[in-house]
Parts: sequence; structure tokens; C-alpha cells
Amino acid sequence: MEESQYLQKQKEEQEKYEALCSRCGACCGALDGDPCINLAKDSSDKYYCKVYDNRIGVQSTVSGKTFACMPIREIFRFKSPYPNCAYFK
Repeated sequence: MEESQYLQKQKEEQEKYEALCSRCGACCGALDGDPCINLAKDSSDKYYCKVYDNRIGVQSTVSGKTFACMPIREIFRFKSPYPNCAYFK
């Protein structure tokens, strides 16, 4: 497989995986009372990240706590801390 084909396949797999998200906001703190400052809701009450393409790295919560944002598959590598997460249904 050529590199360009490999990269395209990786991109498609990433998009497929990301499409599973129900946009509940749980992994970004929507349910624990101290969400990420970049978490927002759209007009249909679905959560989204205001800086999604640049989210990886140090971020802050509304109360000022810092945390390392990482790809969701890293958070869920072994077990989901969010029982209703669409990635595990």
C-alpha cells in the first residue's frame, strides 16, 4: 500500500470512529459540573468543542483547573468511565 493510500485509510478510520460520538459532553466534563472552557452546545443541545482541531494538549476547566486533553480512544483504552458513551454501545 502506498503512503498516500495508507494516510487516506487512516483519515477514513478516524472519521468513522469520530462519527460514533453522540456529543453528550461527558468526556469533556459536562456531567461533573466543571467542564472544559471550550465545551459549548449547539442549537439542538448537542455538545461540541470550540477548538476541536487544536484541542490536544493542556486545556482548562471553567473553574481554572488544567488537564491534558487527549484523543477519546486514549481515555477509553481499557474501560469507559462513562457507561452511556456511544463508543461502547
